[in-house]
Amino acid sequence: MYYVYILYSSKSRDFYYGYTLDVVKRAKEHNKGLSKATKPYIPWKLVWYCAFENKKLAKDFERYIKTGSGKAFTYKRLVNSEVLKKDVSG
Repeated sequence: MYYVYILYSSKSRDFYYGYTLDVVKRAKEHNKGLSKATKPYIPWKLVWYCAFENKKLAKDFERYIKTGSGKAFTYKRLVNSEVLKKDVSG
């Protein structure tokens, strides 16, 4: 199985989208600073993930949620971005 996942950074108040074979291991790698793209924004919180049967499906969905309409869908249906952003502002 391949997983599409969404991380949330309380430091930058941004989301990061990715796909992987092992979502727990990958989230730990992000928080250890092993990814150049996410290292400056540690700590990351895993806020959503979903399993797909194959790499193509996972990659296609990850690509979709990075688009404008995909982000709108994500914020409306997959993560509650307002709650997360208020959680770190107080």
